[in-house]
Amino acid sequence: MKIVIIGAGIAGCAAYLELRKHLPPSGSEVDHEIIIYEAYSTDLHVTAEEREKKQEENTHSSTLLVGGGLGIGANGLNVLRRLDEDLLKDVVRSGYAASTFHMKSKNGWSLVSMDATGHTSSKEQRMHMVAASRHSMWQALRSRIPDRHIINKRISEVLACPNGMNLIHFVDGSPSVEADLVIGADGVRSTAKRAIFPEAKEDPYPPNYEGLVGVGGFIPSADVKGLVEKGSMNFIFGGNGFFGYFYSESAPSDPNRESPYHVSEPGDLLAWWSTYEIKECPDRKTLDMADVTRQLRERHSHWKDPVVQKVIQSLKVESMYPTWTWEMQLMRFLQAQDKDRRKHWKMWRPFVLLLSHYLRKSDQKENGATKSTQKDVIKRAASQYLALRKPHVTEILKHAQQNQSKKRDMGAVQEYSMYAILKIIGLFPSLMGGQLQKVINYNIAEEVARIIASDL
Repeated sequence: MKIVIIGAGIAGCAAYLELRKHLPPSGSEVDHEIIIYEAYSTDLHVTAEEREKKQEENTHSSTLLVGGGLGIGANGLNVLRRLDEDLLKDVVRSGYAASTFHMKSKNGWSLVSMDATGHTSSKEQRMHMVAASRHSMWQALRSRIPDRHIINKRISEVLACPNGMNLIHFVDGSPSVEADLVIGADGVRSTAKRAIFPEAKEDPYPPNYEGLVGVGGFIPSADVKGLVEKGSMNFIFGGNGFFGYFYSESAPSDPNRESPYHVSEPGDLLAWWSTYEIKECPDRKTLDMADVTRQLRERHSHWKDPVVQKVIQSLKVESMYPTWTWEMQLMRFLQAQDKDRRKHWKMWRPFVLLLSHYLRKSDQKENGATKSTQKDVIKRAASQYLALRKPHVTEILKHAQQNQSKKRDMGAVQEYSMYAILKIIGLFPSLMGGQLQKVINYNIAEEVARIIASDL
């Protein structure tokens, strides 16, 4: 089988490694061919200084500018561990294990403190949340992919064929490439996604701007010495936005820095981010970043958290990231279409374990039946994957929208009502902890295993 992945960011690299790990041998001298096409350089040997010099419109996961920091829960860490134990260690080593969430008001009031795993009992050792830079996460994945399997070319168009090979065209006019399976991992403005709507002149389901933007960065942890609790992630709510901060790396000398079960001594950097409401989606190409920096200082100037004040004294905003959603819109489209059309297009983002199962099954002939074609296998795996993924994505979107509402501009009554609700929830840890546990305990591998077992 020939597989093309479009995009070599975190999603594209993870898809490549999952495919390499789980796809069964092809049964011929030539194994499955998996190639990633990426528009920008992903050279691991580029220096940090060279990355920082890249123009904003050309940023990619390989730069130090994209995405700032992220938090990886136990469910995500277990995905990394199932993929490669050493990969998990690399990600944890480059980040920082946080054991506690602290939620506060802009006035300095403590609202909620809870275990980062959502559990109220300490009897069983559990993985903490790992805070890391987006770049370090990408680097750990990218380092496991041979350079020859990533080709720097910009895709102009993907033509999907329900009963034959899919076709990929390139901007530079070089010869087109055929593939049995195309995986689009090229972001919210995906070129690959357009293959689902071949008749449309414009994307009928574009990403939806949620009215929120985020800015962030890093400061030396020495600047906030004694102000940030070891092992904490901190969330500050106010009536005109949101602010968060956490240590983004462990001390290199700490013996437990590879372990997600231990809280290490913090390293040299503290990550911060601010999310707030802007009605119209900003155009990053025309933004005056000096003015954005000035406005951010004004926005948080009266917030009483000492770390927030330390950050805004020295910050310099270099990039802004609008909040987009689009996955549920695409799923609604797939559900709304007639049966034959859905049958053709459910190949969107197929799940690797299901694909592997049906490939193995297709190699077995029962009662003299003809083996399934690769196209049939892809369609079946994708159909099962879509049915499995939709309920979970729906719930994620619902909770994300609820959390976003706390970061928007609000009046005094709404703001202080929010504080009261969070304070009450803080008195009953199981309320918030139960919701967090539901997310953290979700195990996609177990869900897939149940589907496969029922099909044996």
